[in-house]
Amino acid sequence: MRQSKGNLKVCSRGHKFYKSSDCPVCPVCWSGYYRQKNQGDFPDKLSAPALRALLNAKIFNLKQLSKYREEEILAFHGMGPSSLPILKKALAEKGLSFQH
Repeated sequence: MRQSKGNLKVCSRGHKFYKSSDCPVCPVCWSGYYRQKNQGDFPDKLSAPALRALLNAKIFNLKQLSKYREEEILAFHGMGPSSLPILKKALAEKGLSFQH
């Protein structure tokens, strides 16, 4: 029998999923419509938790992101260190960078 991690949750659309944190986001719903709707100009390679972390902080595009320091971004719940190189590259492609 498969051991699950976390608590069983059910989203408003009926998808069942396990979460070990208090994060209420359904991974099935998020990976489709919601990600496409909210991605903005963030890169496709950015993980879903990292993208949600930015959106929860009211950062909706790369220009807004460039007003933050790397340390501030890493402090967001859901933002891991592997996301920084992806974000740095995306910023550089737009002629932007993190604050120093």
